[in-house]
Amino acid sequence: PLAPLHNPANLDGIEVAMELFPAIAQVAVFDTAFHQTIPQRAHIYAVPYELYERHRVRRYGFHGTSHKFVAGECSRLMGRELSETNLITIHLGNGCSMSAVEQGRSIDTSLGMTPLEGLVMGTRSGDVDPAIHSFLERAAGMNLTQIDAMLNKDSGLKGICGFNDMRDIHAAVAEGDERARLALEVQTYRNKKYIGAYMAVLGRVDALVFTAGIGENDPLVRQKTLAGLDHLGVELDYEKNSRRFTSPGTLHTSGSRVQIWVIPTNEELAIARESLSVLEDENH
Repeated sequence: PLAPLHNPANLDGIEVAMELFPAIAQVAVFDTAFHQTIPQRAHIYAVPYELYERHRVRRYGFHGTSHKFVAGECSRLMGRELSETNLITIHLGNGCSMSAVEQGRSIDTSLGMTPLEGLVMGTRSGDVDPAIHSFLERAAGMNLTQIDAMLNKDSGLKGICGFNDMRDIHAAVAEGDERARLALEVQTYRNKKYIGAYMAVLGRVDALVFTAGIGENDPLVRQKTLAGLDHLGVELDYEKNSRRFTSPGTLHTSGSRVQIWVIPTNEELAIARESLSVLEDENH
């Protein structure tokens, strides 16, 4: 499967629901759907084009339900039309991704054909040199299945320091664990790189939006991610950033050209809305 940590569990749910509720309609809401507006220049990989034509090898993106939800919420809270708003949505949890949202449409995202590309995640590597696969086959005697499992389940923060829970990493940093400190530095540096890239792609950015478990609840990750971006108009208010958020709130200074928001995601509500829309269409 393209998403080995996700697809099997989703299929189990579908099969169980078919057995228990055979007469009830099921609606599949795909995390890739929001990213179908990404243009070819951003979703085509620089590999032989026939791989795209024959096997649909391309960037699909994931976490689309979350990115779409917080983009809509942010524009509403800003008092702007989504169609007139440019955002960078930053979903940081055990899985992490970022999306450049131009006038309500995803035009680029960090996750790729699979949920392995892009940002450093809890157990997933994010961006690595593709030649690492063949190198590990030769140097470590690993096969493709082992390498794939390693990159999905034993890499990312866990691969660097042994922990994939950010709370454990902060505790280890406080005790002087250098590998935990390094893991935090590697992740937030990667976050910063992607923000810079998406600011270049969008041109005008109205707001950055942090969401998901780490994005909503980890002031230090937000601070380190945004450090040094003042020259791009991103100015963090450290007092606001130190608060705990259970509802949407802002983190920017009064002089910041780019607004900074924390917006709790609600993928279940977004899925329910999409499902209701499909069912209503079928009944009319």
